[in-house]
Formats: sequence, structure tokens, C-alpha cells
Amino acid sequence: MPFVDLLRVTVLLVGAVATALGAIAVLVAAQSGEHTPLLVAGGWWLVAAIGGVWLGRPARTADQMRRVLAGARTTTALPPESPGRIAFSRLWPVGAFAVVAGGLAAVAPQIAAIGAGYAFGFALAWRHREAAVTAIEERDGVRFFVEPSSALSPLRLVRTPGLGRDRMPAGHPPPPPPSG
Repeated sequence: MPFVDLLRVTVLLVGAVATALGAIAVLVAAQSGEHTPLLVAGGWWLVAAIGGVWLGRPARTADQMRRVLAGARTTTALPPESPGRIAFSRLWPVGAFAVVAGGLAAVAPQIAAIGAGYAFGFALAWRHREAAVTAIEERDGVRFFVEPSSALSPLRLVRTPGLGRDRMPAGHPPPPPPSG
């Protein structure tokens, strides 16, 4: 699975979890008639959004991605697993988090509200990572792929030569033919 696709799916999935947990918290709190938890949740979501935007600054994101990409081993073969299996094996904790936090909302809507804030901040903090990896891939003419592994183990990447990356972008004149 291309690393940029895993990053994109992660941000979208965590954003969806934040939305679902926020909706659950609002619905459960509205049914109980209590408005204080909703006000506290709104403040927490604002703090999480500011923190996510701050932590997701492009310069900080580039530094974090640099370390991960530098550890990639070079190969000419792609990992054998299917992208769906790799994504599921890496992202199942996000689904488990959503189920547990959403399920506990019946007991206390604050749990879903707190989980929504964390997920919202996480999605905002990770929103530029895909662009940072894409820029490095285009600059260096390589592609990064995720090796199959458990979500509980560190992420391992492989670097492959980028196909067609040596071509000039549209609108640029072709290089002169070799003389001789």
C-alpha cells in the first residue's frame, strides 16, 4: 500500500470518527436535557482544534516525516499484501477506539465528547503529512510503501524507484538530444 494512501485514509477515518463521536455526544446530551456537558465539549473541541492546527504546521510535519522516511529500506519489489489488508491491520485501533468511546456514551456522553476532541485534534495534526510525503517522492523520484505489520509494531516502509518520475512535467521543453 502506498504510504501516502495510508496517510490519507488515516486522516479521513479519524475525521469520520471525530464526527460520529461528536454527533453521539450531542444526541445523548440533548436527550438527557443537560447543556453543561455540551458547553464543556464545545470548549474542548475548540482547544483540540487549535492544538491540532498548531501541531500540524507544515514545518513540523516535514520534520516528523523526514525521520520516518529516512528509515525506509530500499527495494525493487512491492510488499506482497493487498492494500486493504495493510490498511485494516494498521488502522483497526481507530475503529476499536470509536466503538468503545461511542458505546460508553450511553453511560456518560462526556466520554464520546472527549474522544471526539482527541480525534479531531489528531486529524488536524496529520492533515499535511500526505502532502509532505508526496513532495519528497516527487523531488527524489521514489515511492514509499507500507510493509505489512501489526498496528502495535512500529511502521516499516520500503522505498522503490518511482515509475515515470524521470519525465519532464507538461509544458516543459524536452531535454536536448545527446551530441556525439
